[in-house]
Amino acid sequence: MDVHELASYLGIPVSTVYDWRVHGKGSTAYRFGKHLKFAVSDVRAWIAEQRDPTSGPRRTDRR
Repeated sequence: MDVHELASYLGIPVSTVYDWRVHGKGSTAYRFGKHLKFAVSDVRAWIAEQRDPTSGPRRTDRR
């Protein structure tokens, strides 16, 4: 996916994707000439790494 597709997928502005790149955050990107591309598998892995460790699965059996 390209930068615009990634931003849309994550629901963030395109500028945030570029900002994350400048600061070494975000998913791994591949450069093809002047174009950045993101592998869907890399994006999904990066998203999984962002999970908040303090927010575990919700319990539905509260008493």
